[in-house]
Amino acid sequence: MGSSPRIAVDAMGGDEGLAVMLAGVARARRQNDGMRFLLVGDEAQIRAGLEKHPNLSAASEILHAPEVVTATDKPSQAIRRAKTTSMGLAIDAVKRGDAAAAVSAGNTGALMAMSKLSLRTMPGIDRPALAALLPSLGENDLVMLDLGANTECDAQNLIQFAVMGAAYARTVLELDRPRVALLNIGTEELKGTDEIKDASTALRTATYLPMQFNGFIEGDRISRGEVDVIVCDGFSGNIALKTAEGTARFVGDLLKRAFTSSLRSKIGFLISRPATELLKHHLDPNNHNGAVFLGLNGLVVKSHGSANEVGVANAIGVAAKMVRADLARRITEDLDNFKAHIGPEVAEA
Repeated sequence: MGSSPRIAVDAMGGDEGLAVMLAGVARARRQNDGMRFLLVGDEAQIRAGLEKHPNLSAASEILHAPEVVTATDKPSQAIRRAKTTSMGLAIDAVKRGDAAAAVSAGNTGALMAMSKLSLRTMPGIDRPALAALLPSLGENDLVMLDLGANTECDAQNLIQFAVMGAAYARTVLELDRPRVALLNIGTEELKGTDEIKDASTALRTATYLPMQFNGFIEGDRISRGEVDVIVCDGFSGNIALKTAEGTARFVGDLLKRAFTSSLRSKIGFLISRPATELLKHHLDPNNHNGAVFLGLNGLVVKSHGSANEVGVANAIGVAAKMVRADLARRITEDLDNFKAHIGPEVAEA
């Protein structure tokens, strides 16, 4: 798609509705004049919404979809309606080459199921993984995967996730050799399941890959900035993600309660407001929005369902950046490199 990628947007997905989705797309358009869009959803509603965003109309086409995938739809139900829903048609646009990537804030399970069925996995990838950026104390955000696409993973899955996560970090974080670690219950080599230990053995020998394997990392070190990519199965990753999000809200609520408890506290809040605003910005999920299904023959980005226009624009920006960097090619090259160099003892394991 060159320097002007065309992004298919599920305009009807998300908790906040069409107005917020269009506002986010318009914001992404202002941030990059060359970006073009395929807006998928109810045509009449989209045309009415575009009246508030004249800068977006000239850069967009509308693909009518009579139905919407709801938050309560099961993946099997969504798959049966893939040809009539805004989510399904946005994914199909990527498959047909009418768009370079698809962005949706809708039902995560349905998006994963339809994406996998329509686009299939890349050669050498057994399962796709959901990857997202999380805030950290380091110079950059960190990439974590899998965050819920696969509840159980073997060593081969974890190795593939590590290769894909490193390629993603090189693209989005612009790192030459991302530091990669496996999430585990301890940092000692003897700890963890057989799958995690076997994956660690293989990755320790892969010194030729454009990444630095740092072994194991525990949950309390996730956001310390010690690594750039954290790899785990989807069950552990989803729990870790939801725990981190809940902790961030808990800290925010505690600060709010403390600063409103007395007159002295309110004065203290006014003095410390620049610091608290910085903390709020750092923990705001909209500033890190845009999870990616890695390992598919096409790019699909999941926006948080409750994302505001800033979050939607960031998700679209992630999609555009991956298109321009040709992320699929990077993943394929790294996997081929891994297979070409793998030793017989590791292959047997």
